[in-house]
Amino acid sequence: MDSPNAAHFRAFDEHSRLQSKPQTLDDIYGEPENFLEIEVKNPQNHGVGRKMFTDYEIICRTNIPAFKLKNSSVRRRYSDFEWFRDVLERESTRVNIPPLPGKVFTNRFTDEVVEQRREGLERFLQIVAGHPLLQTGSKVLAAFIQDPSFSRDYYHY
Repeated sequence: MDSPNAAHFRAFDEHSRLQSKPQTLDDIYGEPENFLEIEVKNPQNHGVGRKMFTDYEIICRTNIPAFKLKNSSVRRRYSDFEWFRDVLERESTRVNIPPLPGKVFTNRFTDEVVEQRREGLERFLQIVAGHPLLQTGSKVLAAFIQDPSFSRDYYHY
């Protein structure tokens, strides 16, 4: 039978082997290996009467190779998101595409409604942009999020 000291030293030895190297400041504060930050912000209303619509700024910061730009900013309107979601569903039968925030038919330009929609669009984009199968398999994902000259007419679905 081992002495109590032998058991203690064996446990200490196990513990010391599990210790990793100390973290450097770069490990703690440096850029992560893969990162993707997406914000939907700065909603703006355009037009008048029945032609009125709101568009949103999409800001993307990433180092994921599926995205061509490390930093980008584009503007998209809700109908663009509807088209984009429809295309994603057709492109990727193996991925469950989350819903968009619902259509609003009354008071859709109030600050509260615009903010709720902005939050829902941001959640939607964060989920789909962060999905590895969509990053590698979608023909429209990176362009929708990053290309300022993006046009639905370019993609025939």
